[in-house]
Amino acid sequence: MLCRTYCGACLGIEAITVTVEVDVSQGISFYLVGLPDSAVRESQQRITTALLTIGAKMPGKRIVVNLAPADLKKEGSSFDLAIAIGILAASGQYEFPSLSSYLILGELALDGSLRPVPGALPLAIHAAKEMFKGIILPVESALEACDISEIEVYGVTGLSEVISVLLEEGSVSPLKPLTYIDSRTLEERRIPDFSQIRGQEHVKRGLEIAASGSHNILMCGVPGSGKSLMAKALAGILPPLEREESIETSMIYSVAGRFANNGKSAGLMHERAFRAPHHSTSVVAVTGGGAKALPGELSLAHNGVLYLDELPEFSRELLELLRQPLEDKVINISRSKYKVSYPCNFMLVASMNPCPCGYYGQPGDKCQCMPYKVQRYRSKISGPLLDRIDIHLDVSPVPGDLLMSATSSESSADIAARVRRAREIQFKRFANSKRTNSSMTLPEIKEHCHLGSAEKSLLATAVKRLDLSARAYHRILKLSRTIADLDGRTSISVSHIAEAIQYRGL
Repeated sequence: MLCRTYCGACLGIEAITVTVEVDVSQGISFYLVGLPDSAVRESQQRITTALLTIGAKMPGKRIVVNLAPADLKKEGSSFDLAIAIGILAASGQYEFPSLSSYLILGELALDGSLRPVPGALPLAIHAAKEMFKGIILPVESALEACDISEIEVYGVTGLSEVISVLLEEGSVSPLKPLTYIDSRTLEERRIPDFSQIRGQEHVKRGLEIAASGSHNILMCGVPGSGKSLMAKALAGILPPLEREESIETSMIYSVAGRFANNGKSAGLMHERAFRAPHHSTSVVAVTGGGAKALPGELSLAHNGVLYLDELPEFSRELLELLRQPLEDKVINISRSKYKVSYPCNFMLVASMNPCPCGYYGQPGDKCQCMPYKVQRYRSKISGPLLDRIDIHLDVSPVPGDLLMSATSSESSADIAARVRRAREIQFKRFANSKRTNSSMTLPEIKEHCHLGSAEKSLLATAVKRLDLSARAYHRILKLSRTIADLDGRTSISVSHIAEAIQYRGL
């Protein structure tokens, strides 16, 4: 008897349907075909033992299991459940009235319980597009996809509950979408508040502009001047993820098997990612790839922040690999066995010292670095990479009397309110596509960045004197547009252009 069940697999964040064909006939053998890896081939032992826990058995006949399409390599243990259900149906132990209406995924334990599998969210979205009635997942994985209201998402704990759903007994109900309200303070989220940071008002201004338009920013200053602290505080002024952004980001974390909502165990992610890899991190860990084509730090920072502390300490190879993702907002990973693409629309925030010892240019002859060492240190950041960073900031030490002052600075909540208003202006400008000024194309720059004669004259002078590239010219226009949005102005003025130009100091 031939029976079909439906499972799924992910290529990057794109999901595809895998048809599990099970044929039970006369004979004694078990064949599993369709390019299965070791984890899939070992499913026979897990399924055999798990079926005994519900009073069923593995038929003592000839069993052929085909995973179609046959030219796609099947990896992982998520096919266990679909194969087990197919065997039960093909052997006549159960009759399921609507087996073809469900996408079924899960890893079987020997006691019949289910363990979570990666990729639940993109698979649920795919199942909805393919007009499946529902998707059956281990309860931990189902919590990732419970906010997808276009399809019934069933979270089950064991094989017996899966059978109950397929028999339509009504004892297991689909999960309901969640209503998410984040009432945690910045302290509870372990994010510094800008009101706790003394001085550095020009750096705070630069970070506010960067957050408003999702612009890349580089801070250069002596050790202890607050670069890392202010970079971490940046997370407190970023607006929450919009639904489209939330789905995109959550899909990446789901495929990576690292789904986490900053302490929240269910539903989509709502807080923007803040990734801060160490400078010793490997190239593959940052860009993605490996044996299973998993997303790297660039993609995990999608719609959020990628913070690179001590930028020159990263390998030259890794820094140069940043150039293409910063422009295209997508990273293409090509290996001999696969080719996948992951979105990586992140805001780059970087910090560095002015020299190896960190005190170049400071009074008191603190710096002991020879000129060639300073040059070699700074040359690790190439011109093309520096050209892609919109805001360059010099961070000076904070005077002692200001550190001991009782005067409070502006809070992160006040800055976040201005950032939110600026982003709302940009969302309306780009027809509610949830894009920011940093993503403007050349035609959009021409449409939204009109300049008067005085503004054109100032910009032309800056381009000539600073020897700016065409890319730097367009990035100044994008930055000026963001500064104007923060001021609530529809047109770009000379002051907006001047402020944007001063951020090209390095």
